[in-house]
Amino acid sequence: MSLVLDFALYALSALFAWITSTSSTLPAHRAWGEFAVWGYGAAALLVFVFFRKRLWLTILAWIGTALVPLVILAQRGLYQEEVFVVEESARRFLETGTPYLDRAAIAALPEPLLAYTPYQPGMAIFGLPRALIGDYWWTDARVYFALATAAALFGAARLLWPHRHLVRAIQFATVLPLCALTLATGGDDLPVLALCLLAFAFAARERFGWAGVAIGLAAAMKLFAWPVALVLGIYAVSRRYTVAAIGVPLAAMVPVLAINANSFVENVIRFPTGQGLVTSPAASPLVGYLIAQHLPNGRLIALALLLAVGFGLAAYLAKNQPRDARAVAIICAIGLLAAILLMPSTRFGYLLYPVAFAFWAPCLRNVEPR
Repeated sequence: MSLVLDFALYALSALFAWITSTSSTLPAHRAWGEFAVWGYGAAALLVFVFFRKRLWLTILAWIGTALVPLVILAQRGLYQEEVFVVEESARRFLETGTPYLDRAAIAALPEPLLAYTPYQPGMAIFGLPRALIGDYWWTDARVYFALATAAALFGAARLLWPHRHLVRAIQFATVLPLCALTLATGGDDLPVLALCLLAFAFAARERFGWAGVAIGLAAAMKLFAWPVALVLGIYAVSRRYTVAAIGVPLAAMVPVLAINANSFVENVIRFPTGQGLVTSPAASPLVGYLIAQHLPNGRLIALALLLAVGFGLAAYLAKNQPRDARAVAIICAIGLLAAILLMPSTRFGYLLYPVAFAFWAPCLRNVEPR
């Protein structure tokens, strides 16, 4: 049955890549589809040949559908805007000590949208190679997103190997088009996702200090990791976890806040919540976006629904503490799915978090501490 599901995954992904190559309005997405369709097609054909090497086929499929297209797109200069944003934030960090511009500086630029950096300060590290060395394909931020993702996933897989559900979980964090397309064209979500999965794996082994380090690094890059850190903390109840999970993102934030707190608020809080000088390009037609666009006071209604879901999950956690890392991953998957659906500004691509968490959860069950 596993081989049939593998074949279905690769075959349907090949179909998605072909449709993307012929119908997408984004040049980077079309280029990804043109190359990824061959990687998925080859993987589908080889499923029943390398039936004893499912993990190796998954790795080869990831290389063919994400890493090779990434390199080609980097050489051609095709990317989503977040790549440019991260690289520019690194240049600003080197020049001013902060990756952010304040509201007045953003307003003075001809392209204010690309001047916003809606990430935590740690994300700028991926833009440092280009800022320090210059414009080469191998200094593209996506190359370093991919390296960080591979390292974190390797560590997570080693912790959980040889769990029988692990290959499927890795597939849904790598070769699933939601992940492969994102890594090749933009990439900033993948190291955050991989670090969350690594934190789950450490927690399953009851190595809570290292779980705190992993989720702390993710939280230093993107706000999506913060609710994961909170739920993990409710399960872990460990001083070492708490110190690392809070200390790492604080170490990234405090210097930036000391230099210019207003610029941090403008980029990380006001812009994503629709209070910036320009509207966020995150506009996939999910529930929250549709409410915000088509109902009177729709943005407030969507935010109220989002808060209601948050309070509901908090009430559930107050009465039902997670008993294992599997429960943590499931709760995080449900919570992030609800948040992504209800946020006034959102993207389909963000769904990679709850999808990967849901398929990672079975690997966290019946894992012995070590």
